[in-house]
Amino acid sequence: MKKGFTLFLICFVFLSLNAQKKEQAKDTVKTEVVNIITKYNPKIADAKKIKKNPKIKLLQKNEKKKLEYSIFSAPVASTFIPKSGVVKGIDVGVKERIYKNYLAAGFGNYKTPYFETYLHHSARFKNEFGFNAKYLASQDNIRSSVLNSNFSNFNIGAFYKQQDRYFDWKVSLNSERNLYNWYGLPDIIFTEPTTNFINEEQVYNYFELNGEFNFVDSYIDYGKIKTSYFTDRFNSSEILAEFDVKLDIPLSFLSQELNAITIKNSVEFLKGEFKNSYKDFNPIKYSTTTINLNPYYKMSFKNFNFKTGLKTIASLDSENNATNIFIIPDLFAQGPIIKQYLNIYAGISGDLNTNTYKSFTEENPYVSPTLFITQTFEKSNLFIGFNGKVNSNISFNIKASSITEEDKPLFLRNASKSDGTNNIVNGHTLKGYEYGNSFNVYYDDVKTTSLFTEIEYDFSKNLSLGIQGTYNMYTLENALENWNLPTIEASFSSKYKKNKWFATANIFYVNERKDAIYNGQFPTSFKGIKTLNSFVDVNLNGGYHFNDKFSAFLKLNNILNTDYQRFANFNTQGFQVLGGITYKFDF
Repeated sequence: MKKGFTLFLICFVFLSLNAQKKEQAKDTVKTEVVNIITKYNPKIADAKKIKKNPKIKLLQKNEKKKLEYSIFSAPVASTFIPKSGVVKGIDVGVKERIYKNYLAAGFGNYKTPYFETYLHHSARFKNEFGFNAKYLASQDNIRSSVLNSNFSNFNIGAFYKQQDRYFDWKVSLNSERNLYNWYGLPDIIFTEPTTNFINEEQVYNYFELNGEFNFVDSYIDYGKIKTSYFTDRFNSSEILAEFDVKLDIPLSFLSQELNAITIKNSVEFLKGEFKNSYKDFNPIKYSTTTINLNPYYKMSFKNFNFKTGLKTIASLDSENNATNIFIIPDLFAQGPIIKQYLNIYAGISGDLNTNTYKSFTEENPYVSPTLFITQTFEKSNLFIGFNGKVNSNISFNIKASSITEEDKPLFLRNASKSDGTNNIVNGHTLKGYEYGNSFNVYYDDVKTTSLFTEIEYDFSKNLSLGIQGTYNMYTLENALENWNLPTIEASFSSKYKKNKWFATANIFYVNERKDAIYNGQFPTSFKGIKTLNSFVDVNLNGGYHFNDKFSAFLKLNNILNTDYQRFANFNTQGFQVLGGITYKFDF
């Protein structure tokens, strides 16, 4: 447009001069103001450049990932989904039509209803909204369980998103209701009248409101606001408010070769209360405010990528009148040793992690509502690793790390307040978690040395295989054992898809863990250490696509029918089957 406009001006001046030469005596042209209006024609330089640094991002995919014990559309605690590192997709065959909405429903043994839906709609004026819900429950008890061992999980959420000229914004509302039972009674002979009197049910309720702003061509990359409220059946309460903002400050005014400096800022407020502790009737309160400032700079030099940053964290504990300030280096480097085949990466960092009642219940839903909540200071996280590929089909990642933490939480079983024949102690009627069937949180300073290995193999266009394993060595300051922490975790996974058939297989191994045995009723001392046996869990899932809209699925979990314990005295369900159908559609 600029070239055309310049050419137009040259022609206009040239013609004007010729006209003046020919008709100088009859020049009647008046002086006018000419307004030329054109549409904005952006240049490439006007566009916001994409900051490509895939090798830095690769670190987040290759970090050691802990096996998470979670339910995968099946009523089992035995179906685990590990967070893997670099997972390559497989050829899905003929491209299927993508629908915005779906409904899924099924039923399985242990009287397990399952329902899930996602509804989405986009309007003309760059806005969209959606709704999702999921329900999964198990009504039958686990074999050999004296108390009720059923559970139910219900999640529901909705969002609205709007695209404006200078920024996009999104607001979402989520809610959860989870029911569990403290069914894991200790090795004490409980009389039938005693067990009949126990009310072992626990219900967790969660509400969350999120707001998110993503800016276009601005020094502010994004801003996020989150507020949540968590409560349980025993009137425990927890409020968490978080504000995060990311800034990109350009340094081009110093030198055109300099990249922008990124600054991540966050403010976090946590306040909660338990009605009483495990040892007495005094309430437990906690309140912390955490401010985090993390500037960092990314650059490249001779095929190596570097990240240099510094974390400054201030923590204010209003309940204990304590203030702490931490300054932590945040360094990372990555580059090739053998181009296209072998890369090396290393770094050192740390953080201050806020523990919450909700996060503890997600990891172990059988904790008692009598916890002491404090923060965990990760003093240092030093790591070095290698990743790459053997050939076009085999990729790998090996990582060694050493993490030093202060006040790392460990789950430790509570001692029973009943001898098996009574439900009342000193005039106090025992609650459902006071029979040695719940867990407390034990804090200790821990140094964890780990070796993580992962291999991915694309056997064919339709089949991919993966294996990963972690070996941990723990050094504890005070604890007798690394309570409920396994030293070896391993998993094998495979994915297969051809034409209308699809299937996945997951095999998990977790070695022995330790928990405590007590001499008698609470308060008491340690009697010894209980060893939870290692286990192997095998799960197969598959299905068939009748067409683009209808599919059938079948999930087989704990195929070996293994009777193992995730936590002391909490056995898992045996062999499980869950089948159902999925329907995809558009409005």
